Amino acid sequence: MTSQTSSLTSESPALPQALVLLFALCCGAIVANLYYAQPIIELIAPDVGLSAERASLIVSLTQIGYALGLLFLVPLADLLESRRLMLITTAAALLCLLAAAFANQPDVFLGLALLIGLSSVSVQMLIPLAANLAPEASRGRVVGNIMSGLLLGILLARPLASLVAGEFGWRAVYLMAATLMLLITLVISSIPRHAPSHRASYGQLLASLIHLLRRYPTLRRRALYQGLMFASFSLFWTVAPLELARHLGLSQQDIALFALAGAIGAVAAPIAGRLADAGHTWRASLVALILAPLAFAPNLLSAGLGWIGLVVTAIVLDFAVQMSMVLGQRSIYALEPQSRARLNALYMTSIFVGGAIGSALASPIYERFGWSGAALLAAGLPLLALLAFIGKEK
Repeated sequence: MTSQTSSLTSESPALPQALVLLFALCCGAIVANLYYAQPIIELIAPDVGLSAERASLIVSLTQIGYALGLLFLVPLADLLESRRLMLITTAAALLCLLAAAFANQPDVFLGLALLIGLSSVSVQMLIPLAANLAPEASRGRVVGNIMSGLLLGILLARPLASLVAGEFGWRAVYLMAATLMLLITLVISSIPRHAPSHRASYGQLLASLIHLLRRYPTLRRRALYQGLMFASFSLFWTVAPLELARHLGLSQQDIALFALAGAIGAVAAPIAGRLADAGHTWRASLVALILAPLAFAPNLLSAGLGWIGLVVTAIVLDFAVQMSMVLGQRSIYALEPQSRARLNALYMTSIFVGGAIGSALASPIYERFGWSGAALLAAGLPLLALLAFIGKEK
């Protein structure tokens, strides 16, 4: 093992804070590509010829593309040099975002939505790289801090998209995202190189995913919990802007402020990382899984609480989902250090499959049963995760 790869062991010195910040910024900027469309599908759909019932396919196909990238591209980070992979995928995301900005046909736009998700997976190559670089004693804190950047990207993408679309139209959102990807490719070119020690063919690497999934019950359980949590998260954030615009009379600028309130939930990531490092993973996970279904209580009251209830739900749900996500990542990274990229790929694939299902259900459930029906389903999904957690983790 070379001196370069030996630096990736658990005896590594602490990561410089500047590098952690750089990783966090890259993660936030790249993952935002998956969420720009959520608050503006009401603007995109009629312009490209999509019906109201099919509008949420924009979000779900992006998440399906991301899940496919997680499953088939991210494992390559255990086999090939990480920085080159990240540069290739980020450049592809740039081209897809540019094409989406000028698309006029529904099928073309939906195909590009799938490819935008597929090409935005470099964020999930950065996180295992950071976990490899960090020493064991501070790994949870480092992952939590980087996840804060990723989660801020998720949560700030929506208000930013609403503001830009409100002022300049939805196509400007995609042009802005493409420009940001150009800057990120320059940043990625400066991060440390990492040549993994794992040696196998691509086919063997993919086959090892099945082996890892069978071998580690912790991975299967954490994937299930977070998949259900993220299905609720995606359903809520796909439907909430529709409810705010149609029935509460909010403008795109108002919806941007609403989405910004949800960003408060990003404080959960560093908290979760520190709790995991201190040995409180089980208790913190239980708290997160209880908070998620309770977040919908203001929306299930007979009278409801209007936009105030939606703000409360956004903050509490985001906090719970982000805390659970970081705790799950910290748990699976401890299973097999040399396989962190593949473990992360399996974990995150389950999350975004859940997210794709949640967002795909959003429009038809909302159109047929309204906000109450959507809120009831969104509350039930994390409740299932809580019941599974209580039954298996004791």
